[in-house]
This record gives sequence, structure tokens and C-alpha cells, in this order.
Amino acid sequence: MDTARLPVRLAPAGGTGGAAPTLVLIAHGSRDARHAATVEALAAQLRALRPSVETATAYLDHCAPRIPQVVGRLDGAPAVAVPLLLGRAFHAKSDIPAALRAAGAAALPLADVLGPSPLLLDALDRRLAEAGLDVSSPAVRARTGVVLAAAGSSDRAANATTRRTAAAWQRSRGWGAVEVAYASAAPPQVPDAIALLRSADIDQVAVAPYLLAPGLLPDRIAAAATAAEADVIAEPLGATPEIARLVLARYDRARQATAVAA
Repeated sequence: MDTARLPVRLAPAGGTGGAAPTLVLIAHGSRDARHAATVEALAAQLRALRPSVETATAYLDHCAPRIPQVVGRLDGAPAVAVPLLLGRAFHAKSDIPAALRAAGAAALPLADVLGPSPLLLDALDRRLAEAGLDVSSPAVRARTGVVLAAAGSSDRAANATTRRTAAAWQRSRGWGAVEVAYASAAPPQVPDAIALLRSADIDQVAVAPYLLAPGLLPDRIAAAATAAEADVIAEPLGATPEIARLVLARYDRARQATAVAA
């Protein structure tokens, strides 16, 4: 069971009442300024939710500060890195561990990726509601087809996890149908998924980006959804309360696992 929805009671570091490890939020980075702004907004939420935990942000590419800079500022102090990634694809399996090794921080505790989690489904619901869809109505949900529009990956396991997320979302919310689409790397694309939903017995089609921050791929999804005349187009997940709670849950789990191992 994913316990991220449950209240978190943080044990003292090492069981001795010491300061909590720094939470290092690792994002991919983008040339689009909205990406870093979203990450920083999420970091601000984390600080507000858990003021006792110092939070730092680090980026793999394009943005500053990069991982070596943040690791250097830690100066050996305890920390836990949380990847701001939805699934375990190349960035999670290779890029971030390699960047930590190159920065001399191979031993830094690394939390799991954010997905899958019920909190991600809650965040998707929130964004659809903000876009004007009455997600609280079972009747509306039953007559709505949703495109879960993800980035896409060459990693088949990562894409399979996205499909399982779509199935869980449909099952738990009672959507008329949920189809997965990808912005890159794998078919089907957003117009294909919308066309498939239009052929079903539903009243409207909504597109929900399964991405964390604005940028090239979310813009591509929105443009394709608009061209295909989707009825509702949501924003990326972004700095929602659900994502902030999920980041803290991943931090706590990694921290507790480290304490047990020690």
C-alpha cells in the first residue's frame, strides 16, 4: 500500500533528536523559465509544510544550481535526495545516480520516484477540476473519456507503469474511459487517443498532462489537444499540495530506510 496519503510523523534523525537531513529536490531542468519557477514554487510549499527541514533544489541540466554545486554546499551534512520524476525511466535509473557519483555523493540516500501513488491521481483530479470539469459528479465522470498524456519513454517498463496508472485512475474514479498518449518516444500520440475516445459512447473528452512542470512537452500536448478539439485541457501537475505531500512522503521513507540500515 502507498502510505503517502497518511499523516507523516517524522522521527528525529538517527533517533537522537538531531536536525533533520536536508531535502535535496532534484529536477531535470529546462530552458523554459516556467520549469524552474514551478520547481521553486514546490520547494516553497515543502518549506511551509515542513519548516524544520531545510530544502534545496538541484538540476540535472539547463538550470542552476546543478547537482555538484548543491552537494558542495552540503559540506558532508546529512541529506536525502528526492527525484522530481514520475516514473523510473532513464533519468531515474541512470542520469541522477551518475550525477551524484560524479559529484562525489554516491552514498547520498536517494528516494524513490513519485509514481505511482494515489496522490498523483488526486493531483490529476485537481487540475481537471481547475480546467472546468466537474470531477465530483459520478455521472459526469461516467460520460467523460480522459487522455492521460505522458512524456513517453524508450523504457517499456516505464510506459507500462503509466498504463497501469491510467487503469487505476479509471477504476477508482469511474471515468467512461482513460487512454494513454505520449508526447514523444512512443505511440500513441494525443490525437490518436482522442480519436479513439470519440469513437466510444461518451459525451466529452478531457486531456490531462501527466507531467510535472510546463515546458516543451506539455506545450506539445496542449497544442495537439487543441487541434484535435478536446473539450477540456488541464495544466501540468505542477506545485499542487498533493505533489508536495508526496515529495515529503518519499523523503520520509528514504530517511527511515537509511536510519534502519545504519
